[in-house]
Amino acid sequence: MSENISRRRLLKYGASVAAAAGTSPLWAFSGGSALSFTEYRALDGLGLAQLVARGEVSPMELLDIAIARASAVNPVINCVVEELYDHGREIIRAGLPVGPFTGVPFMLKDLGMALQGTVTTNGSRFFRDARMDYTSTVVERYQKAGLVIFGKTASPEFGGTGTTESMLFGDTRNPWNLERTTGGSSGGSAAAVAAGILPIANATDGGGSIRIPASCCGLFGMKPSRGRVPSGPKNLSFVMSVIHAVSRSVRDSAALLDASRGPEPGQTTVAPAPAGSYLEAVGRAPGALKIGLVTMPITHSPVHPECAGAAAAAARLCESMGHHVEEVTLPIDPREFFASTRVIMGVGTVMRVTNRERALGRQATENDLEPIIWKRFQDSRSYTAEQLYAARRGVEKAARQMALLQQDYDVLLSPTLATPPVELGKLSLNQDNAAYEKEAINISAFTMLFNATGQPAMSVPLHWTPDGLPVGVMFAGRYGEEGLLFQLAGQLEQASPWFDKLPPL
Repeated sequence: MSENISRRRLLKYGASVAAAAGTSPLWAFSGGSALSFTEYRALDGLGLAQLVARGEVSPMELLDIAIARASAVNPVINCVVEELYDHGREIIRAGLPVGPFTGVPFMLKDLGMALQGTVTTNGSRFFRDARMDYTSTVVERYQKAGLVIFGKTASPEFGGTGTTESMLFGDTRNPWNLERTTGGSSGGSAAAVAAGILPIANATDGGGSIRIPASCCGLFGMKPSRGRVPSGPKNLSFVMSVIHAVSRSVRDSAALLDASRGPEPGQTTVAPAPAGSYLEAVGRAPGALKIGLVTMPITHSPVHPECAGAAAAAARLCESMGHHVEEVTLPIDPREFFASTRVIMGVGTVMRVTNRERALGRQATENDLEPIIWKRFQDSRSYTAEQLYAARRGVEKAARQMALLQQDYDVLLSPTLATPPVELGKLSLNQDNAAYEKEAINISAFTMLFNATGQPAMSVPLHWTPDGLPVGVMFAGRYGEEGLLFQLAGQLEQASPWFDKLPPL
């Protein structure tokens, strides 16, 4: 590459190609001039960290750009619910550790993530002043990776729906269409990344809450295997939930998982150790894979033509890259499966509320919780130990059934969602339960299965509707095989790039 290529062209070329290839771009700044927002947005997190490492931009400059962008777009999309701007400046002044993301702005989801001295509301009025007296293990790992935490992103109450709307904070709007949902429950993080506030943000997934917003907002979202990322030391997540991120590039997701994976003291469910670095896997194409195409969700409900078409197109793309694809049927009884997951998730709600009741010294009332959550809380309080035991056996059965199926298939391919992003209000927790259930049946029709089985699964932004709405395609691997998924993701990113597709906001 000749030396007279402009910085802007180099930034654009380097970000897109390096992200696709999983390699580090070589940046050649002239004159040390300040980074513009356009240039900031043209880079992924690792690209920004490289500029910091070379002294071509400072962490404070990056933070100022991120804060300026948040100030400009948050009044419109409502994705940031706790501003920790002074905290971000303070940790920069104190000196950042050297890591893969040194100096890169970062936000935590306002659900289950603890940063000492800050409030974690879990999207609930009942937790509006729940100030943390400790820092989560995974957050400590983010800090050691050099990330600059400067805010928290919106979540629905307890992550209890596939949209990001709450009575506490209001509606989070999709940067691609302000009348549509960002998905949930990590919709605040997805909106912030899609809108260009930051290149990667923390997310969690208990029924699809990384993959659903990734699909709705045109991002990459990897749900790791159960036990890959620690959830403690105090907030011990229930069996279906995992922690990771949404990002614009595959390699950012891989590098962050490299930095955050591994058990903490006392952790009893531990995913198998990977063969090597996830970041290195992104740049290494897999061999020919046998891929099972899933067209029917376990709900047996209709799939929107745009979502079905996105999966079919992804299957053809995979075949063009040398993989073999054939249609498969999931060996799961939907009634048994949803009976099990309903109990497990309901017990999780009861435990969250009753723990808060003990902390406050009073019982929750109907005015503390949103209508759908209040009903779940009331309904779930009657579950017995026998029902919970049977539910755990039910999800273990699903895990065994899927493991047997995937003896014959390296990866399963399906739509991420059964519908493109829906209008705001349809999945809100603040409505009649019957109306909610009618809309909610499709939101996790494909995603929740892999929370129950513990398998890794990723939503890849490979399709947009004619009216500009993102539609993700999901790939699920065998338990513990995130590395293979990252290999495939890097290959897909190179074959069908999405990094430069930006919302109109």
